[in-house]
Amino acid sequence: MNGKRGSTIFLKVIIFLAGIAVLALCIFFVPRFANFASKLYPNIASLKFLIFIVMYGAAVPFYFGLYQAFNLLRYIDKNTAFSELSVKALKNIKSCAITISGLYVLSLPLFHVIAKKIDPPIGLMVIIIVFASLVIAVFAAILQRLLQEAINIKSENDLTV
Repeated sequence: MNGKRGSTIFLKVIIFLAGIAVLALCIFFVPRFANFASKLYPNIASLKFLIFIVMYGAAVPFYFGLYQAFNLLRYIDKNTAFSELSVKALKNIKSCAITISGLYVLSLPLFHVIAKKIDPPIGLMVIIIVFASLVIAVFAAILQRLLQEAINIKSENDLTV
């Protein structure tokens, strides 16, 4: 096994573990948090469902982004990293990260209301999620542009030879 293959296997394991961790959060944390928030504000009936919409809604693009990252690693393993498929995967990862960030930005008022009644910095956690997603989106956009430029240079060189 060469070094490139070993590093992609390591990254695939990390992707898998990240997926398991978020699944555990979705199963165990989200329902408890939604119930807790609805008990804080019993007069706001839709609060519980808004939390479900935001958190489970963000899980969908998260898993799609993980799938795209996994595909990107497969392209690297097959020596087809410099392809339009890789550019498309990076574009999808960028879109997923922007979607997650957007969902949590839109939900900031919701989490601010919840944070008023409890000590832990829920708002800070939401802001961290927003900025982490934006960092991933910017990183994916830069990689997408660099990869597209490399593909363009490679195709120009192939035409001149």
